[in-house]
Amino acid sequence: MAGTNLVCVLDGPGTVRVESREQPVPGPDEVLVRIAAVGVCGSDVHYFEHGRIGDFVVRKPLVLGHEASGVVVARGERATRHEVGQRVALEPGVPCGRCAQCRSGRYNLCPDVRFFATPPIDGAFARYVTINEHFAYAVPDSMTDEQAALIEPLSVGLWAARRAEVKPGDTVLVTGAGPIGLLAVQAARVAGAARVVVTDLSQGRRELALRMGAAAALDPASEGATLAGLGADVLVECSGAQQAVTVGMGALRGGARAVLVGMGGDEVRLPMSALQVREITVTGTFRYANTYPAAIALVAAGRVELDPLITGRFGLNQVEQALTTGAGGAGAVKAIVYPQLDEV
Repeated sequence: MAGTNLVCVLDGPGTVRVESREQPVPGPDEVLVRIAAVGVCGSDVHYFEHGRIGDFVVRKPLVLGHEASGVVVARGERATRHEVGQRVALEPGVPCGRCAQCRSGRYNLCPDVRFFATPPIDGAFARYVTINEHFAYAVPDSMTDEQAALIEPLSVGLWAARRAEVKPGDTVLVTGAGPIGLLAVQAARVAGAARVVVTDLSQGRRELALRMGAAAALDPASEGATLAGLGADVLVECSGAQQAVTVGMGALRGGARAVLVGMGGDEVRLPMSALQVREITVTGTFRYANTYPAAIALVAAGRVELDPLITGRFGLNQVEQALTTGAGGAGAVKAIVYPQLDEV
C-alpha cells in the first residue's frame, strides 16, 4: 500500500512541524493502522518543552504521541489476529519477547522494548503507523475513538493499583489529580477500595475527582491536618512533587503500601523514620503489563468513565497548541489530537 503519511515532527524543544513521509509498510507480524485519535501525555509535553526526559534525549526529528486508537487497514503476511476494518486500541510498547523479564510476564521492564514516542522510536501523531498485531486490541463498536485512545493512561492507573495491592475495604490516598491520578481513583474503586481521598492544589481538578468517584478531595496547602490523621492503607503518588510525597507518607497507617507514579525529578526524599517505624512498603511503577484487556472491558461495561477527562480537541496542524494551551492551560486535563484532520 504505497502512499503518503502526514506526521507531526518534533525538531527540538518548542518546535514542531507537519511533514509528508512514505506510508509505512507492515512487517510480517504487523498491522497497518489508520490513526483516529491520540491523547496528549505529560511526557509529550515534557519532550516538547525540554527535548529530553532523563536519559531519553531527542537527537533527531521525533514523532510524539503514544495514547492511540485507530482502524486496521492492512496486514502483514503472517498477521491473522484482526480483519481489515477492525477498530483497535494500541498498546504502544512492543517488547522483545525473549528476555527474562518478558518470559516472566513483566514485559514492561524489557530492556529492548520499542515504545512509541520514546527516542528514537516515532509515535502516533501520524495518519498511519505499524505495530505488532498482538499489541493492537480490538475494541467494541460502543467505544469511541477517544475512549479507545485513553485505554493507555487507564492502564497506567490499573497497573498502579495492582502494584499497590489495593484490596476491598482499603482507604486509598491519591496525590495529584491530573489524568493519571483521576484514573487511579477509578482503578482503586474497581479494585474494591472503600474510600478514595484525593489531593490537588487545583479546585477544578478536586471537583473533577469528586465527580469521578473520590469520596473526598482536599487542598494539601490548607487541609494538611486532615491528611495527617487519615491512616490510609495505600498511597498512590501521581504528582511527582516532593511535598506530596512527604505529606502522603505521613497520611499512611502502619503496614501501608505506597506506589510512586509521578516523575517530578531524578530524586525525592523519603521520611525514613516513618517508613521504618511503621514498616511502610514503597515501590515504583513503570508503565504497565497485561492490562489492556481488563481496561477495555471496564470501559465497555461502564465501570470506568473517561469522557470527563477530555478538555481539548485538535487537528494534526494544531499539535503545538495541543501541547501548550491544550495540555497545560487553565482547566485543561487531557487534549486529544485527530491525525486525519488538519483542524478541529
